[in-house]
Amino acid sequence: MRHRIPLLRELPPEVAVLTAVAFCVALGFGILAPAIPIFARSFGVSAFAATAVISAFALMRFVSAPFAGWLTSRIGERTTIAAGLIIVAVSSTLAGFATDYTNLIVMRAVGGVGSSMFTVAAQALILRVVDAPQRGRASAAYQGGFLIGGVAGPAVGGLVLAISLRAPFFVYAASLGLGAIVCIVFLHPRRMARLNTAAEPEVLVAKSGLPELKIALRNRAYIAALAANLAGGLVSFGLRAALVPLFIIEGLNQSAGLSGAAFLVAAGAQAVLLLPAGRWTDTRGRRIVMIAGTSITAVAMLALTLSDLLSNDPSHNSVFGVVMLFVAMAISGLGSAFLGPAPSAVVGDVIGNSRGGLVVSLFQMMSDLGIVIGPLLGGLLVDAFDFEWAFAMGLVIMVIALILALAMPETLRRRPTVTE
Repeated sequence: MRHRIPLLRELPPEVAVLTAVAFCVALGFGILAPAIPIFARSFGVSAFAATAVISAFALMRFVSAPFAGWLTSRIGERTTIAAGLIIVAVSSTLAGFATDYTNLIVMRAVGGVGSSMFTVAAQALILRVVDAPQRGRASAAYQGGFLIGGVAGPAVGGLVLAISLRAPFFVYAASLGLGAIVCIVFLHPRRMARLNTAAEPEVLVAKSGLPELKIALRNRAYIAALAANLAGGLVSFGLRAALVPLFIIEGLNQSAGLSGAAFLVAAGAQAVLLLPAGRWTDTRGRRIVMIAGTSITAVAMLALTLSDLLSNDPSHNSVFGVVMLFVAMAISGLGSAFLGPAPSAVVGDVIGNSRGGLVVSLFQMMSDLGIVIGPLLGGLLVDAFDFEWAFAMGLVIMVIALILALAMPETLRRRPTVTE
């Protein structure tokens, strides 16, 4: 695949291919995300049940991650990525035709399996094809594909949502199909075979004979990366994706179309800082970037909490709550930019150029776990109390991740040891 972007010219061609695939996935998901809880709510279910649709997708991603790692080792990254994308596309089409809540949640759960296959295989390939000084930039480029699609998706998401609550599911399926085609055409089988032949031995296992995952779990940097991925999944993809659309309608008494604008602001802010964050990860270190990401995201959750408090305060006009919402979404986008490349680079530092399947799978599972429990706990808190309680929970989780980032060692210029 030809590419003219300077950043991509510095990296292996697989990074450019996966960046293009990520764009296709994010373009459709950016259109779909605001519609999921609203569509579920149209079946007359509670806020908890509506957010559970998002959790079902993430739960299946979580439980199928070890299988996705095993499958990647058995049939290769290229086939696993393409098969995963096709599974999500088919399930999304069927979800769009759902006639009741049960059909919707089952189809989204099936899609979670395919999503896990794509995500684990793509993450493993990204970390394997680059050297340590490139890991932050490679992760940023890959996530940049998600971000560009994430900016474009919400930009038209409101228009698609205005046509029908079902239309976003079909648009998402089409974008996933395009991503599968890009993967099949441009990830050449012969080059993939050469990469497999050139792979280094499992360096984490070689010195002690202990399982690689057991050794990684004794590394404080890897633990901090797991915590950052868990917190990011819970806050950015769990609470934010599940509750902000409902908060706009039920908390701020605004139209559903405002959701697209709010997510566009967050995606745009993340896009501005993502590439610099990847560069800083490779030059200034993983630790400082993770500290910045957790700190900024904690501030964003505080701002969301204040947004709900202002909207409920009769002494303030409702416009204050709306303004604070957009401020919070912008700040959360900036935090997500830092939380993208740094934790992934830490994992790459831990496994080297080896496959490290279990280490990568557990890292991905933490994000999925956050996406599972975030909407469920958030929905329960909204049903029992109000939105500010759910946003405050996200603040507490992110502060815990910040503490672990402060305690981690730097992994950029040396291989982390078991005793760290």
